[in-house]
Amino acid sequence: MTQTRTRLERGRSALGPALALVHTGRAPTRAVLTAELGVTRATAGAVAAELEALGLIRVDSRPLGAAGAQGRPSHRLSIAPHGPVALAAQVHADGFRAALVGLGGQTVATAPGCMTVPADPAHVIDAVVEAGVRLLRETGRRCVGAGLAVPSAVAEPEGTALNPLHVAWPAGAPVRELFSRSLAAAGIRGDDGEPVTGFAGNDVNLAALAEHRHGAGGGAQHLLCVATGHRGVGGALVLDGRLHTGSAGLALEVGHLTVNPEGPPCHCGSRGCLDIEADPLAFLTAAGREPGPEVSLLQQARDLLREEYATAPSVRAATEQLIDRLGLGLAGLVNILNPDRIILGGLHRELLEADPERLRAVVAERSLWGRSGGVPILPCTLDHNSLVGAAELAWQPVLDDPLAALGVG
Repeated sequence: MTQTRTRLERGRSALGPALALVHTGRAPTRAVLTAELGVTRATAGAVAAELEALGLIRVDSRPLGAAGAQGRPSHRLSIAPHGPVALAAQVHADGFRAALVGLGGQTVATAPGCMTVPADPAHVIDAVVEAGVRLLRETGRRCVGAGLAVPSAVAEPEGTALNPLHVAWPAGAPVRELFSRSLAAAGIRGDDGEPVTGFAGNDVNLAALAEHRHGAGGGAQHLLCVATGHRGVGGALVLDGRLHTGSAGLALEVGHLTVNPEGPPCHCGSRGCLDIEADPLAFLTAAGREPGPEVSLLQQARDLLREEYATAPSVRAATEQLIDRLGLGLAGLVNILNPDRIILGGLHRELLEADPERLRAVVAERSLWGRSGGVPILPCTLDHNSLVGAAELAWQPVLDDPLAALGVG
């Protein structure tokens, strides 16, 4: 009896690590799960079966591999196709987007919303939560929690937006509290009948987390992510699988690195910051194009680059200018942080794809690490990676302890 109880306890303590392995694609079969957990095959089988009973994963016992293959086929493990979801929300300079994201970073449904973001953050947060409620109603999915991505550093543990420079919110806006209050008012509840927990984080931090778990950052130990939002430039660092946010959530404010000392004044009080030298508005301005109100600045810049880079000299010149500014910023970060991989998102992804050799050459010429061997610079691969990252915040309690988070046992 004691041995049985010990085995059961060991299996239950392995539920979280096992779910995390399947969630990040590192345990596609029960055999791999057994090896990664360092448990017996029987324990791994019991763990997988319990996760399946919770509606989180699917265990497929059909043979894997070619007919006639040697050895006993291992059960395949995958995310349950109709399992629970996290409500993910993002607010940006041009409005918001809501999504439902399952385990494995799988986006189940999404709904964009365009609006002028008001000075009171509660209005746009209520709007994005309302969009999320509609998605939950339409899909009939269970909700385990909710995460919000915002264009600002988010102070911890307070959950306040410290520097929302590209939206009209006051500094210190209590975004996490407002988000949680809106979720409760909307009646979004978990399996235990209690209002779901709301989390909040910086949009680029969350993009980096998502890319590390499900995209271009997989396997990196020192991952640097730099990306444009709809306005401005942000950065994030993932060390050994965890976001490095600094002592109060302000780490990696890379948008305020000076890359052009004679450049225009920045919102932060300095001049020529990456934030205003290498974002979508900077690209449109350098190309001599007047932004229009029809679609977001980010979409306008992407469309211009894709459609006219090869034919319009002004667009090519603007591309080269932004690549050089971005390269200067990346070189400084490489010298300081020594990452083993850099990933670029937003408009920066398109700049890299337009002229990868130019960007890599600037970084190599201006950084010691670049001269001694270089660091891989890759495009982000996930659509809506900030939303996927916001969902990761909501999924984390489930990954830590599935039974407790789902109110079981």
